[in-house]
Amino acid sequence: MSAAHPLRQCTAYPVDLDDREDVNNTFLQPFLAKGLGKGRTLALNTESSYNWRTEKWNVPINLTYVQIVKFGAQLVNLKGGVRYCAETPGKGPDSGLRFELTLLFPK
Repeated sequence: MSAAHPLRQCTAYPVDLDDREDVNNTFLQPFLAKGLGKGRTLALNTESSYNWRTEKWNVPINLTYVQIVKFGAQLVNLKGGVRYCAETPGKGPDSGLRFELTLLFPK
């Protein structure tokens, strides 16, 4: 079982203040992952952000399943998952799907 809680703060003040707004966001990406053996992993994470200027959250929660497979000699990381949006600013989505394919090149 793996767990982490990465945190990142982004603050920017544009040079041309007439055309752009200041940026002040916090990004949170805590996760839990459980290796199931045979190249399989089940993970739960969120990719949350908070906008300090508008005081609004964006909180998608992801549940994913990962499987490492071999196509010929090529290792491939396949990921699929579902997303539930616990909080969205404005008219955001309620849910979603995620699919990823990553080519692996181990030494």
